[in-house]
Amino acid sequence: MTPELSALQAIGWPLAADGLSPVPAWREALAAHLQARPARVVEQHRSGYVVADGPERSFTVESLPEWQRPRFPPEQRPGVGDWVLIEGGSEAEGGEPTDDRPQARKIVALLPRRSAIKRGAAGEHYKQQLIAANIDTVFIVCGLDADFNPRRIERYLLLVRGGAQPVVVLTKADLAMAADAQALPGAVAALVELAAQEIPVRAVNAKDADSVAALNPWLQPGHTVVLVGSSGAGKSTLTNSLLGSDRMKTAAVRESDDRGRHTTTHRALIPLASGACLIDTPGMRELKPTGEEDVAENFGDVEAIAAQCRFRDCSHEREPGCAVREAIEAGKLDPQRFANYLKLSDEVAGAANKLANRRAENAAAKVQGKALNKRLDDKYGRH
Repeated sequence: MTPELSALQAIGWPLAADGLSPVPAWREALAAHLQARPARVVEQHRSGYVVADGPERSFTVESLPEWQRPRFPPEQRPGVGDWVLIEGGSEAEGGEPTDDRPQARKIVALLPRRSAIKRGAAGEHYKQQLIAANIDTVFIVCGLDADFNPRRIERYLLLVRGGAQPVVVLTKADLAMAADAQALPGAVAALVELAAQEIPVRAVNAKDADSVAALNPWLQPGHTVVLVGSSGAGKSTLTNSLLGSDRMKTAAVRESDDRGRHTTTHRALIPLASGACLIDTPGMRELKPTGEEDVAENFGDVEAIAAQCRFRDCSHEREPGCAVREAIEAGKLDPQRFANYLKLSDEVAGAANKLANRRAENAAAKVQGKALNKRLDDKYGRH
């Protein structure tokens, strides 16, 4: 393996047996840009991007002009974890840029994503927001204090499915056990539905490196993990333990409600000593679906029970032979989980409708644009 490929693999570049990228579309893009070299987006800011081509080699780059247009779909712009091709800015031995002009280095292509986590952006109009790209595992971080909320975990699981493995990480296990000996077993029991979906659940003390070692199976060389969770869940503390240093700012939660403050202000990709990469994200208060989610995939237990209802169009309210109501009354189905299933189903359906309308509007705009160009060409001739 060349030093260049070794450095790329240290920040998550996947390699096939021949030492090249196993993604065919990536090879095609590299062949189309012979003068370009791959780099990974490690920070995204309003003014541009910071990319890296090795664990200790990062620099700023310019984006393509079309990405800066106001109406350009935000989810199609590069985000943290994306792989891009860059040109310009000669690199000296050791990876330090010899050209001090950031504008000399430009992104010329965005490599297709192997996986991505997105959410619906806040606002009336339909938009998507990219949380992280090209990730292998999602650590859904939830504190075993007032932050613990099985319904919110279900919402996160709805967003992260598709190309990445979810792992539920319950932090503050030491505080939970000290306050109530039944708190930890009770919290794990509340997530019993996850076991049926083969979703791993790990309870850790985020301040204890030995406890955090329970996450090592998902932190192997070349793997990328993203941390998601609400403010105060312990993501930054967990990141510091994995790094072995206090690199990320942390803040105590409020005693009144155990809510935290935003200590992480932007997404950042950080290489770990294990060879894995970690993406820390700011706490997210709003988790809107994009309309591309599969509710049935996350609520297979509910779907299986509903399939046993006497009527196919059962509303699970007053119909005779309703298996869902029978399961709730028998204590086999958590009524709050079922209510969340209905709520998320409605939200996904609404978002899917908005997504379909946006795609139809974009298609119509393209047709109108082509028609206008044709009329101009017919009137003035082609240039």
